[in-house]
Amino acid sequence: MIPRPSHRFLSVLLVPLVSGCTFRGAPSFPIVGAYFPAWMVCGITGIAVALTLRVIFLLTGIDALLSFRLFTYVALGVLAALALWVFVFGPG
Repeated sequence: MIPRPSHRFLSVLLVPLVSGCTFRGAPSFPIVGAYFPAWMVCGITGIAVALTLRVIFLLTGIDALLSFRLFTYVALGVLAALALWVFVFGPG
């Protein structure tokens, strides 16, 4: 299929919208020679914090008091991931 001239014009106009993080540069970490995006590091940290808090809550008996366990642990993991994002990559 040969692109029509209108498709070429439209694709030229849309290039700046799909360029991603090339203007500022995407935050990434070199880990063992490979670059990992910062959101992935924050997500893995959030999962680790949620799992650690689950173990702590089980050992202390707090887990038995929770009504919505899944919601609580997901919220704690997201909170930890977002806090890491704000404190490490936040404004300024």
